[in-house]
Amino acid sequence: MGEPARAAILVALVGGRALPAGELAFIGNVAPQTASFHLRKLMDARLITVERQGKHSYYRLANERVASTLESIAALAPVRNHVDLRSRTRRESERVKEFRFARSCYRHLAGALAVEINRALLARKLLVAHSEKSYGLTGLGREWCGKLGMILPASGRRQDPPGRACLDWTERQHHLGGALGVALFSRLTALRWMVANPDSRAIRVTHAGAVALEQELGIAISAITSQLSGAEKK
Repeated sequence: MGEPARAAILVALVGGRALPAGELAFIGNVAPQTASFHLRKLMDARLITVERQGKHSYYRLANERVASTLESIAALAPVRNHVDLRSRTRRESERVKEFRFARSCYRHLAGALAVEINRALLARKLLVAHSEKSYGLTGLGREWCGKLGMILPASGRRQDPPGRACLDWTERQHHLGGALGVALFSRLTALRWMVANPDSRAIRVTHAGAVALEQELGIAISAITSQLSGAEKK
């Protein structure tokens, strides 16, 4: 993971989309032959998998655990100082705020909004922490998920809990990952409460979603965006 080109390739795949080798070579700023070498190394390490469609090969992360590990490692990086923040263009600053607000992490939601959703689920006793790394639904939580129309994951294997505590890269707090996080994010996008930006991992909340999140979980989108704007100015 420490090799710059491999790191760039892995980060590009965190969004969950499968990408062709040529695009990953461009992202890693290496020649196609060099990218092939790095991709083989990542496959040997079981960090990525490949899907072949005719003459084309598409690569994606091996599983959500890899994505969560990458987010956790990124959370260890130092926060950019004030000089860095001031040197950004307005567009760069907006992109950073969009990314911090909400983004996809493999197939679940990450960012400040995801942290707030996780906090609200715990506060309303819809979710319970089984340990520092795992969550489970309460009876009340299952009822709430049923009303929302979620398809709940099986929770048979004790070593593989349906909900996983993922350390958020930008917020340094936990959001909901695992199969339960995937199911929730899938339902929120199916309801069109959230929509993905086709050109990035950023996630936008629709008007209907903003109203519903405040009604269901007491989350005010304006409060989150204001907080992020305030942090940017400090």
